[in-house]
Amino acid sequence: MKKSVEEDVFIPLYPKSTVEDKSSLRSKFQERQFWSAVKLLSNVLLWDGIVQEDTVRELGLNKLLNRYLLLNLLNTPPGPDNIEKCSKVVACLPERWFQDLKSGSTLPELLNLCQHLLQ
Repeated sequence: MKKSVEEDVFIPLYPKSTVEDKSSLRSKFQERQFWSAVKLLSNVLLWDGIVQEDTVRELGLNKLLNRYLLLNLLNTPPGPDNIEKCSKVVACLPERWFQDLKSGSTLPELLNLCQHLLQ
């Protein structure tokens, strides 16, 4: 898993003007890479409860979510596409991570995602 996260994930960041045209090759490539990384995030987080939680959170949240996916989410214009992307990312998160949290709080690794969702 670590090798896949560190060596196989690549989501290019193009200027917004370049990817606003959804039919452009750059936009399509960026979208394909984003969704591949979301699939990898889902697969990594499925190991929760089998592999040490610290390892799963480091790979899934610190490396995949915060290093790659969040940058793409922040550069996606507000609207249905951004909502769909955020929903799919949030759906990957194991529910048990949130059971003991106080209302209005979150995991430290999710603070930036939460701020984006609030905006």
